Amino acid sequence: MKRRTFITSAIGAIAGAAGCAHSWQQPLHTGAALAFGTTISISVAHADAALAQRAIAEALQAARAVDSLMSIYHPASQVHQLNRDGVLRKPDGRLIEVLTMATHLSDISGGAFDVTTQPLWRLYTEAAREGKLPEDAELRRARKLVDWKQLAFDGDHVRFLRPGMALTLNGLAQGYAADQALAALQAHGVRHALLDTGEFTARGQKPGRQPWVLGVRDPRHPDALVTTLNAQGCSVATSGDYECAFTPDFRHHHIFDPASGDSPTELASVTVVAPTAMEADGLSTAFMVMGWVRAQTLAAQLQAVDLMVVDKQGRSRRTAGFPGHA
Repeated sequence: MKRRTFITSAIGAIAGAAGCAHSWQQPLHTGAALAFGTTISISVAHADAALAQRAIAEALQAARAVDSLMSIYHPASQVHQLNRDGVLRKPDGRLIEVLTMATHLSDISGGAFDVTTQPLWRLYTEAAREGKLPEDAELRRARKLVDWKQLAFDGDHVRFLRPGMALTLNGLAQGYAADQALAALQAHGVRHALLDTGEFTARGQKPGRQPWVLGVRDPRHPDALVTTLNAQGCSVATSGDYECAFTPDFRHHHIFDPASGDSPTELASVTVVAPTAMEADGLSTAFMVMGWVRAQTLAAQLQAVDLMVVDKQGRSRRTAGFPGHA
């Protein structure tokens, strides 16, 4: 998923590798690979070096498999085939799992999350190449192709119910890849790990019995942090208007409000803490569209979900359970 080649990760592991291994016999082991148009990485604390490296290799393979399956760019991916043909036969079970989550998020967010916004992405990208924004008539045509309820799927088929539709799983696939990689690590008995697929998942502790620490980027100052947080037993994802902007003022960017066909105007970034990376990934996009009031209301109805937002004026707000430091 090439989107990540255009952005800097919103959250960086600022202390993940700085443990005191001599005080806890769980040395740090790391691995990295290319996927989603960027470098994904895994850090594991484990006494058995050989086991740790096997686990890391299988976890990276699991994450890369998600990219190969769900990329909008790889011709062999099932998402690419669906967008090309309008129908996909014999979908992979992992794709069905992600589409099921997409439908759930669309439902609970009142349509703020919608994987069928790909026609809008195409339209704005093509216009940006010419240094302009889409014409109103073009935008109206693209909006008619955006409707999550017009995507049908089961174990045998995935199909668009309206010709010309297309989907993108950029708002879920990297989170799902982190979940798949974590499952591979846990199958080897790994209990202490930090995974970065563009979204972050942390379990256990780093060497020295210290928490994995993440820093949340300031959306207007790439070298500054809004906050840091101890990531323990959770997943973290950030969406921001700076990730891929079509205009220098960040008014038009890669996150679209399906209702308007344009980018939401209230927030500059949203960071979500959730039980799974796929949930955090999808909710960070949904909450960007929903805005602070609606987002915090929905988060309060979900188990172990908290968020921090930074608005266009640089003001930050967070729910009571958000683990960031003041």
